Amino acid sequence: MTAAPALALQIAERIHAIGFDDIPTAERDWAASAFVDTIGVTLAGIVEDGPRILMRVPGVATADGPALIHGTSRRTSVLDAALVNGVAAHALDFDDVAASLGGHPSAMLVPALIPLAEALGRSGQDLVLAYVVGFETACRIARGVHFHHYEKGWHPTATLGIFGTVAGASVLLGLPVDRTAVALGMAASLASGLKANFGTMTKPLHVGHAVRNGVFAALMAREGFTANPAAFEHRQGFLDVFNGPGTYETARILDEWYAPFECGGAGDPGLKPYPCCGSTHPSIGRMLDLARHHDLKPDQVARITVMPHARRLPHTNNPDPRTPLAAKFSIQYVVARALVDRSVKLADFEGEAHFDPAIRAVMAKIIAQPHPDMPEDWGTEVVVETTDGRRLASRLDDYPSRGPAGDPMTHAELWGKFADCAERSLPRGRLSALFDTLMGVATLADVRELTALLSPPADAAQAA
Repeated sequence: MTAAPALALQIAERIHAIGFDDIPTAERDWAASAFVDTIGVTLAGIVEDGPRILMRVPGVATADGPALIHGTSRRTSVLDAALVNGVAAHALDFDDVAASLGGHPSAMLVPALIPLAEALGRSGQDLVLAYVVGFETACRIARGVHFHHYEKGWHPTATLGIFGTVAGASVLLGLPVDRTAVALGMAASLASGLKANFGTMTKPLHVGHAVRNGVFAALMAREGFTANPAAFEHRQGFLDVFNGPGTYETARILDEWYAPFECGGAGDPGLKPYPCCGSTHPSIGRMLDLARHHDLKPDQVARITVMPHARRLPHTNNPDPRTPLAAKFSIQYVVARALVDRSVKLADFEGEAHFDPAIRAVMAKIIAQPHPDMPEDWGTEVVVETTDGRRLASRLDDYPSRGPAGDPMTHAELWGKFADCAERSLPRGRLSALFDTLMGVATLADVRELTALLSPPADAAQAA
């Protein structure tokens, strides 16, 4: 009996199995929304401390090159632009999610693919194809290793998303199947990211380095560098080392590619309406539902019990966040914000907002515990006991596609989020044209038409 080809070769064949014309309208529309959303949060994230510290490190983004660091006038190498843009894209934890990945797919793709497409002079259709294939690759591999991989403590956005980055970069570079398999094998050694670092600057650093490493692996493979195409299934390879024997299924990795597409709904992709950990979003949505429906005021509340699926608590059960980043991973903090302010916004994770006495008073009334019978891992229930003896409950068993808080984001909401984020780096008057360009990304003859809009005008850059 002939042995099956190495797993990386079988994945590589699937990566190169479609062209742009094979992508349905719904998937193209998702890609456009994802580019809008990811560029928006990147433009907000680039002014955060993490990316700024990174750019002060000697040797990072100091060399001139063809690729733009978004929201700045700095051009550097493709790899350094991918690194910095990747950190910025995830700095606020405001980027999109996909349930099948157990993480953030677009932060691993958009910051990688735009600099590479820019340097290569690729079209918008090339960029969208690379994005869709990269999304598919990361999520299909995730299906084979979850949720053991997630619960073990890996950060899937980086440890699995890197393979999506490799896939997208390989498409843009036009690598043959065998070279793509080498790049995947190389990425198996470059993957990293631990959930222990959630709530710190190192979480978005996972993304930046994985984005850079994915592009790096594809570029190295193009030049003839070698790696083991069996690096996934080898007894000391990715699957047995990262997961462990008996905790993965290779058939689930290989089955049903593009049928249906992961970014078209199969992977449960969702845009984030709140700038904090996606695992808290369903609970925020339920608290908002109760607060608005019953016109609840903080002084009417005796106790709040927040009961998400057990998988959502280990990294969000933080009743005393001491930093803005830690507050993004405190289900107590964000639920309290939802009650007090009836919103959760960027300013809630800046300065000393997490020490607000009114918020802390509500947090002291919150109990977080796993739900006893929640069937879906994005479900949650919030129960409020009032001072006059009422028991008010709001439950969500799962979220609809494209809305981890419970409701899909409308076009107007997408524009509102984009403008709120992007104006932190670019003049407000430029944002409408940038938004429209991103929504029509597939029509671009050259990606450099887009990046020309991602740098501040010369006078603004000089003033900064």
